[in-house]
Amino acid sequence: MPTDPLFYLAAIPAVILLGLGKGGFVGMGSLGLPLLALAISPVEAAAILLPILIVQDVVGVWAFRHAWDKHVLAVMLPGSLVGVVLGYLFAAQVSAAAVMAVLGVISILFAIQRLWQRRGGSVAVSRHAPGWVGMLLGVGSGFTSQIAHAGAPPFQMYVLPRHLPRDTLVGTTAIFFATTNWLKVPAYMALGQFTKAHLLATAALLPVAIVSTFAGVRLVRRVSPDRFYTAIYWLMILVGAKLLWDALAH
Repeated sequence: MPTDPLFYLAAIPAVILLGLGKGGFVGMGSLGLPLLALAISPVEAAAILLPILIVQDVVGVWAFRHAWDKHVLAVMLPGSLVGVVLGYLFAAQVSAAAVMAVLGVISILFAIQRLWQRRGGSVAVSRHAPGWVGMLLGVGSGFTSQIAHAGAPPFQMYVLPRHLPRDTLVGTTAIFFATTNWLKVPAYMALGQFTKAHLLATAALLPVAIVSTFAGVRLVRRVSPDRFYTAIYWLMILVGAKLLWDALAH
């Protein structure tokens, strides 16, 4: 288990953001892995965070279990499986520096997309897009989720234009990523990423993960997080740029 204080200075905020994201602040958790990757390698960070995500998924799915969209899940989950397999094949063939570079690029593009949308821009597909578009975006979501636990942008490009009720959107998101995270487990096992040290670090962070997820569930219906979201996305650009710089220097 890591003993460096820098690890916990990055890991605790990362897990809190993941918990808020799982609790209903959709997209906020995408900063978690890039933030933790400032302290340890992105491969190790992803391995530590995956079991935490799975535990947090239980809270999110239970809280919104009565509100979800069958069509979105039926269209996107098969694509997600394909994306996870592609992400595994990619990760098995490249260096840690290459994974760090991909994580940096994904972080920057995700944050720019969200900031653009918040200013009134649109990069989403049509509300009446055919199912094969949703399946392709499911592939993209599964791939980026496998590499960086950051599958939200492709998922949201298909789902947000459908203008689902808030609870249905949160519930569908929770079920989609809960399923995707379980699909990732065999790939992480095949890559040998669930080491004793990683699992001990996961166990140390689990209390923070559970509390922050319940906090997200309670706060999502009471708090307007607009300014906080904007700060998160700008920070995500800076963190992504730092990861990309380190990867290129490496």
